[in-house]
Amino acid sequence: MSYQDIASHLKEMYDFDVSAGTISAVTDKLVPLIEDWRSRPLESIYPIVFLDGMYFKSRDNGKVMTKVIYNILGVNQEGYKEILGFYVAESEGSNFWLGVLNDLKQRGVQDLLIACVDGLRGFPEAIKGAFPKTEIQLCIIHQIRNSLKYVASKNQKEFMKDLKEVYQAPNKEAAEYNLLKSEEKWGEKYPMVIKSWQSHWEHLSHYFQYSGEIRNLIYTTNATLGFHRQVRKYTNTSYAVCSKRVGI
Repeated sequence: MSYQDIASHLKEMYDFDVSAGTISAVTDKLVPLIEDWRSRPLESIYPIVFLDGMYFKSRDNGKVMTKVIYNILGVNQEGYKEILGFYVAESEGSNFWLGVLNDLKQRGVQDLLIACVDGLRGFPEAIKGAFPKTEIQLCIIHQIRNSLKYVASKNQKEFMKDLKEVYQAPNKEAAEYNLLKSEEKWGEKYPMVIKSWQSHWEHLSHYFQYSGEIRNLIYTTNATLGFHRQVRKYTNTSYAVCSKRVGI
């Protein structure tokens, strides 16, 4: 939003008059604080980190564009959640993620034990370069959603029933056995879906080595959704008002 948009938004929402110059002065004071927060020192070890993205409407050179901001949520050694940083993906890939990971290292992070991601392109390669011992757990929920895109609606209920036998199996051996059964049943009809599970199995199956409580925490990136909902309360309202005003 431009400064004038913000001023108009405050007037419409709260009947509060403030000049664009005042908003600019406030922004000038806030930006250094934001930058200090973004570069603050971090703990040396995070047992679990989650990476997930949010899509925003952003004004860029006078045009409103959609951009994705990836949020890194860490669970520290005391079990508390902490947002480690926000990163705008101008060009997603291994170079982007290597830059993100190097930023974490420069801020004091020495090791990440488990990284839970949604299948972000280039991330597994980058994280192994920065933190070679980190285990990468791909989000099961994202994998399921991507699979169902290619399954006919008439088969989805039965296909999901068979998938549950895979990702809800009591151990990795049982999961692999059930995945083979799914391949025998669905492999000819949906070969790309089965191949996707097989090719990503190394990173999809790490959670089987942990207890039930840890499994429920790391098998999906849903830990970030609560944070995303809080952010959306503000961004959706502000953008809706701005869009209405400029005719988007």
